[in-house]
Amino acid sequence: MENKRPYTTGEIAAFCHVTINAVKKWISSGKLDAFRTPGGHFRVHKEAFAAFLDRYKLDIKNEVFPEHKRVLIIDDEREVVEFIKGALEAMQEGYIVETAGDGHEGLIKVGDFKPELLVLDIRMPRFDGFEVTKRIKGDESTRSIKILAVTAYGREDIGKIIECGADECLAKPINLKEFQRNVQRLLR
Repeated sequence: MENKRPYTTGEIAAFCHVTINAVKKWISSGKLDAFRTPGGHFRVHKEAFAAFLDRYKLDIKNEVFPEHKRVLIIDDEREVVEFIKGALEAMQEGYIVETAGDGHEGLIKVGDFKPELLVLDIRMPRFDGFEVTKRIKGDESTRSIKILAVTAYGREDIGKIIECGADECLAKPINLKEFQRNVQRLLR
């Protein structure tokens, strides 16, 4: 669960690499929105600090509030799903991972989960990877989702899925390092 506790002036100072007095000056000048505790100490809500970082274009926002990318794995083979999840965890990027066992379930999860990357098997029951890719890339609201397809069926599938709009396609069995390189590239 996300921590909702407001920040102290000391925490803000440490994040921004400034003194506590500098933070207090930002507060007194109205640049940084804060409130006082019953004991008279300043506290800053997360939202107010994020707005301050945006307004003054401080390039530490990703350090303070790291964005965790969302990855949806759509594959009907449980072993492949577990391998991909393990490969993503080994990267230690803090990815938020969801899974779906077929294309139909995957498309439903795309709407709720809003992933930045789909790792998509091509040959599956219900909707195959070709259909999923066409629907994702054909819809204005999901077009920006990156698709890393995987297949055990070879060159014909690879060419066809790229034509449908996938950003990359890897052959099964998946090479761990190649997979991780492609995930990093696509999520940049």
